[in-house]
Amino acid sequence: MVLGTMVLSRLSNTLEEALIRHVTKLVVLLATVLGTARLGAQNPAAQKAVLITGASTGIGRTMTELFAFKGYFVYAGARKDQDIADLNKIHNVQAIKLDVTSKADIAAAVTTVERGGRGLHGLVNNAGVAVAEPLIEMEEEDLTFVFDVNVYGPFRMTKAFSKLLIASKGRVVTTGSISGILSGPLLGAYSMSKHAVEAYTDALAAELGRVGVRVSVIEPGGYQSEMGRNVVRRMEERGKKIEGSMFEKELRGLLNSTTAESRDPKPDDVAQAALHAVFDPAPKARYMVVPNQRQAEGTLRKQILELVQLNEGHAFSYSRDSLVSMLDQALKRPK
Repeated sequence: MVLGTMVLSRLSNTLEEALIRHVTKLVVLLATVLGTARLGAQNPAAQKAVLITGASTGIGRTMTELFAFKGYFVYAGARKDQDIADLNKIHNVQAIKLDVTSKADIAAAVTTVERGGRGLHGLVNNAGVAVAEPLIEMEEEDLTFVFDVNVYGPFRMTKAFSKLLIASKGRVVTTGSISGILSGPLLGAYSMSKHAVEAYTDALAAELGRVGVRVSVIEPGGYQSEMGRNVVRRMEERGKKIEGSMFEKELRGLLNSTTAESRDPKPDDVAQAALHAVFDPAPKARYMVVPNQRQAEGTLRKQILELVQLNEGHAFSYSRDSLVSMLDQALKRPK
C-alpha cells in the first residue's frame, strides 16, 4: 500500500512537471506570436510592403489575397470606391485609389506609402486592359488606351516609386502575357503592348540591377479575369459595330466567348509566381505560367521558330550543331 502510494505520488509529480513544461512552452509561444504582432503594429518597417496595381479583380485580386495571407502588407491599387471598400476588408491590406494613367493618383500613392513608414519592398505592375479589333480598322485612340495602361502605366509607377525601391533593394514585377511572345488577329494592340513590356523588363533589369533592384516579368496564359468582359463593355460604350468587319465571324466568336462563363482556371499559379518573384532570394527574370501543355508548347515553338528565322539566309548563320551547343550552354547557365 505504501509502495502504491509512493508510485502514485511520483506519477502525479511527473505528470505535474510535464504539464508545467507544456504550459510554459505554450506561454512562450503565445508571447512570441503576440510580441511579433505587436512589433508589426508598433514598428511598421518590420513588415515588408508591396504595392499591387489593378488589385480589384482577377490576377491582381488573387495576388493581393495571397500576399496578405502570407503576412506581407499590401497597398492594393483600385479605381472604384466599391472595390476599394472591398479590398480594405482584407487583413494586411490598405486599398488606395490608383489609376495608373493619372499622375495625380500616382503622386498621392507615393505620399501614402511614404507616410506608412514601411518603405516599399516590391512593386507589382499588374493593371492591364485590352481591345479586340483588327489593327487596320482600329482607331488610334483605342491603341493609345491600351498602351497608356499596359506600357506607360508600369513606366510611370516604377519611376515614381524608384527611390523607395532602390532604398530597399527591392523588386519590380510586371504582369506581361504569353501574348508578349505570341501574336494573332484581333488582339494585336494588346499583344503589341505586352511585347513592349518584355523589352521594358529587359532594359529595366539591366539598369536597376546596378543598384540592387531585381526585375521580373510574369507571362500568364489563359486564366480567369475580367479583361474579356471589359473588352465587350468598352465596345458597347463606344458603340463599336462588328458588322462588315473583315474579321466579323472571328470577332463574334471572340465576343461570345468572353461573355460566357469562363472555363479557364483561377489564377492561383500566377499569384504564386509573383510571390516568388517578389520575395525569393533568387527571382527569375521570366515566369511563364500557363494552365496546360498546349499553351506551353505553342509559346515555346513560337520562340524556336523565330530563332530559326533569325538564323536563315545570311552570312553569319549557325549550323544545327552550333545552335544545339548554344541551347546546351543556356540550359547550364547559373540560375
